[in-house]
Amino acid sequence: MKPGGHEGGEGYFLGGIALVIAGLYFFMDSVYVTTGQYGAISRMVGGGRSGMETTSMGIVFLPFLMGVGVLFYDSSKKWGWWLAGLGLTMLVIEMVSRIHFRMEIKSSTFLLMFSFIAAGVGLAIRGLLLNRKKEKNTKSDHK
Repeated sequence: MKPGGHEGGEGYFLGGIALVIAGLYFFMDSVYVTTGQYGAISRMVGGGRSGMETTSMGIVFLPFLMGVGVLFYDSSKKWGWWLAGLGLTMLVIEMVSRIHFRMEIKSSTFLLMFSFIAAGVGLAIRGLLLNRKKEKNTKSDHK
């Protein structure tokens, strides 16, 4: 008997999961994360010209700093909370929009990575389907 009380596709499933994990590890290992010069908001405000980076980033921080200042003065002001929230949202959008992903990899390695992932998903599904098939057969034998 196999774990779970019946013969099944546990080996296929675990092998498939191992292949998927290996493929995803190699994929993540080959991606480089860098930041760009301008984000979405600073590009709009600064016009994308060089030399405007400091000015446009100051404008991105301005609503957040003003909202925090209002909240320190009187935290019951709803517009101060909205201004601080808007400023924080703008900062998060600016930071996330500056992220750039770059991948430097040979095509053979790229194909191997995705072959691992595809083969792993196929084996995992096969293991799950074998288990379901065996469970159906076991249930019909007991009736």
